[in-house]
Amino acid sequence: MSSRTPRTLLTALTALALLAAVPTLTTATPAAAEPSAAAAAAWDTDRAATAYAADPAAVTASASENAGTAPGFAFDGDGGTRWSSDFTDGAWIRVDLGTTLRVDRVTLDWEAAYGKRYVLEASTNGTDWTPFYTETAGTGGSVTAHTYPQEVRARYVRMRGIERATPYGYSLYSFKVHGGEPAPASTTRTNLALNHPAYSNVYQHAGNSPAFVTDGGRPADLKGDATRWSSDWNADRWVSVDLGATSSIDTVELYWEAAYAVDYELQVSDDNRTWRTVYRPSADEVAARRADVESPGEATGRHDTVRLPQPVTGRYVRMLGKERRSFYNPAPATAQFGYSLYEFEVWGTGGSAAAAYPALPGEQSGTYRTTFFDDFTSAALDRGKWRVVRTGTEMGSVNGESQAYVDSADKIRLENGALVLRAEHCKGCTKAGGGTYDFTSGRIDTNTKFDFTYGRVSARMKLPVGDGFWPAFWLLGSNVDDPSVSWPASGETDIMENIGYGDWTSSALHGPGYSADGNIGARQVYPGGGRADQWHTYAVEWTPTGMTFSVDDRVVQETSRNKLESTRGAWVFDHDQYVILNLALGGAYPAGWNQVTSPYWGLPQSSVDRIAAGGVQAEVDWVRVEQKG
Repeated sequence: MSSRTPRTLLTALTALALLAAVPTLTTATPAAAEPSAAAAAAWDTDRAATAYAADPAAVTASASENAGTAPGFAFDGDGGTRWSSDFTDGAWIRVDLGTTLRVDRVTLDWEAAYGKRYVLEASTNGTDWTPFYTETAGTGGSVTAHTYPQEVRARYVRMRGIERATPYGYSLYSFKVHGGEPAPASTTRTNLALNHPAYSNVYQHAGNSPAFVTDGGRPADLKGDATRWSSDWNADRWVSVDLGATSSIDTVELYWEAAYAVDYELQVSDDNRTWRTVYRPSADEVAARRADVESPGEATGRHDTVRLPQPVTGRYVRMLGKERRSFYNPAPATAQFGYSLYEFEVWGTGGSAAAAYPALPGEQSGTYRTTFFDDFTSAALDRGKWRVVRTGTEMGSVNGESQAYVDSADKIRLENGALVLRAEHCKGCTKAGGGTYDFTSGRIDTNTKFDFTYGRVSARMKLPVGDGFWPAFWLLGSNVDDPSVSWPASGETDIMENIGYGDWTSSALHGPGYSADGNIGARQVYPGGGRADQWHTYAVEWTPTGMTFSVDDRVVQETSRNKLESTRGAWVFDHDQYVILNLALGGAYPAGWNQVTSPYWGLPQSSVDRIAAGGVQAEVDWVRVEQKG
């Protein structure tokens, strides 16, 4: 449940959005370019409550427990009233929105009788339903399901129960639906981007996805966290809008949060691949924006009106960030966060309401076949399959761990048909990467030897038990060392981590919006008195639609792409990863559990003594990767 990566941890704070400009152009703020006050407020409208207020018959349900818990009570805006179904698993409740919207999120506020398994579905005719959010392990409370990056158009939205969490019915205090009508093709000047698909190369989490830049909303004072896209802390981030058809564009309006772009380019494209820069702030403008340095608490956003000297044509419009704003943090020191954009308006004629998000990948066809296997029965480590990782060369020190990884036959060897990763203690004996280490250990990976996308990955392992011993079997995105990506945008899949406890291990996923202690993870306890220092098989099945983790063929964690993107952040597991095996000592994850700070962080003296005595090692019988195709 902790980062196991050589990259520096990025902590999510605030971030900027991208929309650009080209040199030699001027800016102004003409009143004609301003949307109406009603349009500016539409993003915050609960369309389900509006539909119910207009016509109570718009809300129906399969049944209700009694007249005091009728379906309308979930849409009346009163947090003290509720709908409760009859006591059947398949109960449902739905709302007719009165018109077809692009739905961007649905919020369910559950009473104590909540759904353990249920599905949210969309329909344009009230008969044919398409699921857009599936819950398999509900815990009640308030659940917001964001639709990005799915295409969800609906006149009707339904919650259909599959399994109740209690003997009672399904009970909802509120059922809220947010979204809006996509801007249609227009021969008169309008905001062609309204409720159209938006994209970015990186966003922080589901609540700050690019979909928010076209929802028609922004805070009046350009402050606060509502309705914005935010990037991570890198300069080369972009956000774009699909207008649906080739359009004539004369003005772009950017409503920034305080973390705005000092320098950026506005670009257009006909095919979403080749981009033409049509605006960039002048050197004087960039200098003035660069000089605007305030503390995060005092800073506010800004409104950029980019009126082009003559209309340009294109279907796609992009803001490409070049330089982030600086903040006093605290004064006189400065810091830069990401880009953060409330709204991205594109004014002109043309467009089409048919613009749509592409379909998400489905399951792969075919049967599994082995594409990588090592049973460690050769005389020495097969370096055609494995790269030996060294601290100070292939990686730096990470996670506050105490060991240096070295290329040594004492630390990485094959013995009795198994790979052995062994720890050693020698105070001050090892210098690596500019540091001095009291411990050494081993780490190997398949980077550049075998990088792959999707498959069933497994290993049979026996682990050392003792406070602060941290063996791991995991995957890391092959683009982690690309500075324009880095961690956690690269993605990380922890198939097995153990921090010295004999009765449990953990699995986890790390990505933007769900990294480090906020990962999507689970602990598993061995059944029947099993222990980590016995042989067990740890595995993950990685598909385009999710991850399923298992121990000895027993499922211990299931994470679907649908639920991850709807509630946490971007799915970053659609590209190559590589296999890693290592034995770490101490550090953030063990210390978070054992609370040890001395003599080493997460590593008590008793464990130091065991390492010094020899025999602390992780053993791997075999590693296998199977893929379809």
